[in-house]
Amino acid sequence: MLAVYGMKSSGNCYKVQLLLEQLHRPYRWVEVDSAAGQTRTPQYLAMNPNGKVPLLEAGPGRYLAESNAILCYLAEGSPLLPQDAWQRAQVLQWLFFEQYSHEPYIAVARFICRWLPDDHPRRAELPRLRERGVQALAVVEQQLARQPFIAGAEYSVADIALFAYTHAAADGGFDLSTFPQIQAWLQRVRTQPGFVAQQA
Repeated sequence: MLAVYGMKSSGNCYKVQLLLEQLHRPYRWVEVDSAAGQTRTPQYLAMNPNGKVPLLEAGPGRYLAESNAILCYLAEGSPLLPQDAWQRAQVLQWLFFEQYSHEPYIAVARFICRWLPDDHPRRAELPRLRERGVQALAVVEQQLARQPFIAGAEYSVADIALFAYTHAAADGGFDLSTFPQIQAWLQRVRTQPGFVAQQA
């Protein structure tokens, strides 16, 4: 059986959980508290030298890190990852966008607001994070004005990847009321078969 090492409060980990539920794949969840140093133990670092979650154990000695790589591996052969080369490249384009232009701002602002004290020096980063995060949300809004899902007419792992932190953007101080296309898309994602809400 597949095993996922992750934190329920992490959007990157939630991506993997949501996909597995929507694929109806059995899996074992192993909760790992990275804030408590559980990803820095010798045992964990032997599985993932980068010391992060999520981590997929696909079989004895087979470990895969990086949330979007895990999404692609698990979705292979399903409608959530197109077989056509061009359509697949469209999905991959948005997976890269999510990790480079979206997650570093939306997710980091969420982390600072939710888990760091009010007087923490990292709160000085919030204005810049919010500025860049709004820019990323504007790109997504523009894309969704043209089509119902991120990479085209059909729901894909690109939607899962971007949903994970977009649906929780308010935690980082982002106002989604100014993005009507995103709001409508969030509802479309929630109505997909097998959808499960993030538990923490």
